[in-house]
Amino acid sequence: MLAHPAHASDADANALVSFADLARHEQFREVKISPNGDYLAAAAVVDDKTVLSLIRLSDMKGVNLRPRDSRELASFWWVAPERVMYTIGERAGALETPVPTGELYAVNADGTGDGVLFGYRAGNQGATHIAHATSRRAYATLVDPLRDDPKRALIATYSFNSTNGVFPTVEKIDLYTGVTMPVTTSPMRDADFIPDHHGVVRFAFGTDVDQARKVWYRAGDDAKWELVFDENKDGQRLRPLGFNRKEDKVYFDCGGSKGVGGVCTWDLASRKLSTLWSGTVSGPLELVPSADDKDAIALRTMPDRTATTLIDAQAPEAKLLAGLLQQFPGEDVRITSATLDGSKIVFAVSSDRNPGQFFLYDEKTRKASFLLANRPWIKPEQMGAMEPIALKARDGLALHGYLTRPPGHEQAKHLPTVVYVHGGPYGIRDSWEFDPYVQVLATRGYAVLQVNFRGSGNYGYDFLKAGYREWGGKMQDDVTDATRWAIEQGIADPKRLCIFGGSYGGYAALEGAVKEPDLYRCAIGYVGVYDLRLMYTRGDIPQYSSGENYLKLVLGENGEQLWDRSPVAHADRIKAKVMLVVGGQDWRVPPVQGEAMRSALNKANIDYEWLYQRTEGHGFYDEDHAEDLFKKLIAFLDKNIGPHAAASEAPATK
Repeated sequence: MLAHPAHASDADANALVSFADLARHEQFREVKISPNGDYLAAAAVVDDKTVLSLIRLSDMKGVNLRPRDSRELASFWWVAPERVMYTIGERAGALETPVPTGELYAVNADGTGDGVLFGYRAGNQGATHIAHATSRRAYATLVDPLRDDPKRALIATYSFNSTNGVFPTVEKIDLYTGVTMPVTTSPMRDADFIPDHHGVVRFAFGTDVDQARKVWYRAGDDAKWELVFDENKDGQRLRPLGFNRKEDKVYFDCGGSKGVGGVCTWDLASRKLSTLWSGTVSGPLELVPSADDKDAIALRTMPDRTATTLIDAQAPEAKLLAGLLQQFPGEDVRITSATLDGSKIVFAVSSDRNPGQFFLYDEKTRKASFLLANRPWIKPEQMGAMEPIALKARDGLALHGYLTRPPGHEQAKHLPTVVYVHGGPYGIRDSWEFDPYVQVLATRGYAVLQVNFRGSGNYGYDFLKAGYREWGGKMQDDVTDATRWAIEQGIADPKRLCIFGGSYGGYAALEGAVKEPDLYRCAIGYVGVYDLRLMYTRGDIPQYSSGENYLKLVLGENGEQLWDRSPVAHADRIKAKVMLVVGGQDWRVPPVQGEAMRSALNKANIDYEWLYQRTEGHGFYDEDHAEDLFKKLIAFLDKNIGPHAAASEAPATK
């Protein structure tokens, strides 16, 4: 029998969620069970800071490890039955995960034995390791926990000292002393690695400096690296995912039979690639591993809502997953971790309205019990539901996205509508999931339209490449076409439209106001790019050769065209009311971009609202700043396109 947390009452469902609650950080972001099932490790937010929380399952008591200074937890892994490895990072804003400092830490499950294993502050680990770590100023990450060796793990190290990319090394590290031993060096720059089930590194892969995907393979520790897939020669963009249980085949992320994405297997003996699963709308999100992490039992996809396809229907974990999906209809069920013997499994349940809840399944009792909630103060009954949509762009390209109407008004027509454009833009997509920004808008009476324009991720490599060099071109046209589709469907009121987005979405918001001056009544640029030429000289992308090559690939080098497609160049065409939101510590899109747009608007004598937070980065992270942003965002929308009656009415009840 499944134990659920308490449900909201009808009175709660009729209440309006506060901006403060929508601005609050998640209480728990990730939860993993230890290999022996005695402990949980979680990424918890305490006093606006992400910390590592270690919890003893027997009594649900534990400790929180708080990184010093302004740092916070970035990622963590169980590397032994009672040992956790973790990294810390600097927060760069709500649109970015913490940027790792490069160090590796480890701690016992009870909170003792905490210290730096690898990095420039590994000074307490012995003189030999001090010289070894500090001389390299390297960034490190986990490759394999070596389940058969509770004292060691495999890590990959990347030097900070090169702008041209480095050839990373894999090293075996002692989980208690930090002493490392070299294992292998990658044959390509900035590679990721895949080991087999015995901890032997067999694959190195990644996007090379020429922006082509390459995959290298070796048969064992004594074998030489060989290039087995090269996008420049094969025309395929492949990525190894892991070995099957027999280690005679390897799962690959591939194009599938329809080119929108699939999962293939590569036979090590014949060197042949075969399609295991092929998407019809979108590609795979991830493989679901078995409890011992030695095979895949299912794959998760998101053609519209999240879907799960079983690969090995006879696996115990697959049968359990199928049962859980039936117990949580309409929700996304994701296994987050399991004990090595599979006797205990932690799984997450979430949806477009449910921010997420973590449960523990115990095979002995055959019961699942509630553990923790991501945002326990959010009541799904108060949230707006995301409806998948599909349409055709003007050139016939199939586009997909989501429409969220005010809660309780799911059939309403002629709504004031906000076109919400995602950032990235390449490889990123709008997904069927809880989004505080979407809910801020929907709960205040606005329909929210999101479209995965060409260039977005998870719809195949051809769809991704179709967006290259189309900033202000076809990518922008896709957003316009989705807006006009919403008008034609009777969903959006053509006289009450606003376009809003962050990062690239901020660019698209202002460029939409330039290209379609009579379509949008207002435009909101949030940490956006407004002068494309500055992408080559300002921010953290052009600091590395790979970043500069990436810009050349996706933006192009035609200076005249870059200027012509920059909102700062045509501010005089804008008729919409404008709001600019800028973070003073933004590394990705420096504040000079917002200042340039501000100057262009001043020169064109166009009124605008300006929201600048000196201490924020690429998105507002501080809860008070986020709440203030939400208030000003809605006030701006109310003034210019007016809310639907749902903003002041109680949602309809059955």
